[in-house]
Amino acid sequence: MPADPPSTPLAAIGRRRFLLTTWPWRSAGYLASGVPVAFTAGPPLAVLGLPWLLALSPDAAFAERSFLAVLGAVLLAGLGPLVTMPLGRLESHRLRLVDDRPVLTGHRLPPDRRIRSWLRTRYREPVTWRELGYFLLMISVIPVAYAALLTLLAFLAACMASPLVLLGDDGPMALGPARVESTAEALPYAIAAVVLLPGVPYLLALSAGTHGAVARALLQRGPGERLQAELVEVARSRARLVDAFEAERRRIERDLHDGAQQRLLDLTMRLGLVQLDLPPGSPAAGGVADAHRQAKRLMEELRELIRGIHPRVLTDRGLTAALLELADRSPLDVTVDADLPARPPDHVESTAYFAAAEALTNAAKHSGTNRTRVTARWDGDVLTVEIVDDGVGGADPGRGTGLTGMADRVAVIDGRLLVSSPAGGPTVVRVELPCTLNAH
Repeated sequence: MPADPPSTPLAAIGRRRFLLTTWPWRSAGYLASGVPVAFTAGPPLAVLGLPWLLALSPDAAFAERSFLAVLGAVLLAGLGPLVTMPLGRLESHRLRLVDDRPVLTGHRLPPDRRIRSWLRTRYREPVTWRELGYFLLMISVIPVAYAALLTLLAFLAACMASPLVLLGDDGPMALGPARVESTAEALPYAIAAVVLLPGVPYLLALSAGTHGAVARALLQRGPGERLQAELVEVARSRARLVDAFEAERRRIERDLHDGAQQRLLDLTMRLGLVQLDLPPGSPAAGGVADAHRQAKRLMEELRELIRGIHPRVLTDRGLTAALLELADRSPLDVTVDADLPARPPDHVESTAYFAAAEALTNAAKHSGTNRTRVTARWDGDVLTVEIVDDGVGGADPGRGTGLTGMADRVAVIDGRLLVSSPAGGPTVVRVELPCTLNAH
């Protein structure tokens, strides 16, 4: 089975027929194209770091040096990322010359299009500061390494050309630390350079591969950032699913309320009118009366079904009114204490309402009490709904799906469900939902 093709020059160096591949040329192109990038990043970063250079002046006092050092750090940290972020995107594209693997950016999408949100997001990302560090290397350490490589290549070229230069008797000629005065003296240097010439592509690949590895490590999203980005995307997709689910619930409730319920109401009224026109005690009157009773029972069941899907009062009047209606329909004596300065988002309202409905249903079935209290408060960007009953206690999520389903529903919007139900009571169900109240 053939081996997978190498994705970087460092992986290709050990392969046979390396010199016949494109990696030497790609490595040379990567090294050459890095020069204009370094010259582009150098001047603005040097200007921002100029106070540091002034701080090194021997004539400056300690206070002046400290001020200049702090000023340089503030300028570089404040404005440096604005220089390096667009160049970082360019470097990620340039990295493809020496790395066939995809480069995953560590930058996230801001929550909105406001410049403040963009700046807050960018300046909080680790990759922003790694990009700044990368370009500081580009204008400091990497030029020194490139200069050493260029000097070595120039030395090999001079050694190979030295016999031809000295044919005209123009000696002596300096070859690094050595001096040669004739073609005969230069010939061993030329032969050695020719022997070393096949190693130049390997040297280029090693240099470009090392530079590319540093660029990938600093510019690409790290493992922890990849996991964080995936979790953010999962949270966003989960929020979209919740919104779509709630919108579908409201659509079904609206269709049933405005469609099926209205037609059933019309049918019930027609049956009532027909019943009035029939002779009392006749077989037809008895059949119509029975149909009329069944239609009214069906309308009550449909009304309960609509409330279970999404109560109209929750949509029209908000959580407080919906909790009060829920208390009126409960077989328990329910006290509602809701103090909300504005309405929460729709999905938060719906989650809080159905959590309260489930808790009241559980209390009516299992608590053995007649009194329950529902409290709703908003404080510190958290909506808290608490349901307390003084029943027998002992609520256990493992004995049914009610509390488990409630916990799952609350967790979908990053909320918390807290249950305290010791034997003998009381049972406290507390739902905490992070949210920001709507302005209107």
